[in-house]
Amino acid sequence: MIIANWPLTHQVGVLSTTRIGGVSTSPYQSFNLAFHVGDNAEHVAENRRLLHGYVPNPIVWLEQVHGADVVNVDKQFEIAQIHKADALFTRLPQQPLAIMTADCLPILLASRDGQEVAAIHGGWRPLSLSIIEKTLACFSASRDDIYAWLGPAIGPTAFEVGEDVVAAFSHLDQPGLFKPCHDGKYFANIFAIATTQLHDAGVNQIYGEQLCTVNEPERFFSYRRDTVTGRMATLIWRK
Repeated sequence: MIIANWPLTHQVGVLSTTRIGGVSTSPYQSFNLAFHVGDNAEHVAENRRLLHGYVPNPIVWLEQVHGADVVNVDKQFEIAQIHKADALFTRLPQQPLAIMTADCLPILLASRDGQEVAAIHGGWRPLSLSIIEKTLACFSASRDDIYAWLGPAIGPTAFEVGEDVVAAFSHLDQPGLFKPCHDGKYFANIFAIATTQLHDAGVNQIYGEQLCTVNEPERFFSYRRDTVTGRMATLIWRK
């Protein structure tokens, strides 16, 4: 498990899983948390049961669709209902929010006082659709009082994209987001893209180790590397 390296550990709980510690067999070995990737459903259920032992209450999961919708988990929220979205926000105490990834960037947000938290599925499409700004709009805290943590994702030497992706972020005035590699392809730095968007939105307290999912096959699932693979989860909750 990976713990966020930010100064909010007393206010919020954070957990980012690796592929280690579960019961799934190859190619999902071993802590796959996704039902939709072809793994044995009983293995996934057991992995989720193990994960539940680390959090205070049942977890809110999403059906992620690479869009920019944000779900507000409030007192009227039905946890058993399936929600198609790519971000979660809550003010409820002890309510874990989960985002699943296997190369996309998990982004966690929290107010300084820990009263508001959010989790974002930061694939390039949600980022290009302004999912960070749409999630920040849910907060009542000022942007100066919001902290961000960037979890493991595909690194800048592995994320090869086409000119369509470059064009989707052409409005960002920041060098180094894309590096030409070959035949009209570019290496994208998804950490830098998200950081630029956070800065542009007024969030300047940004943490994370920029761990690359592709380059650590023993530790992380990676769709870009393996195609058939599991999914990790990144969770946040108010304490």
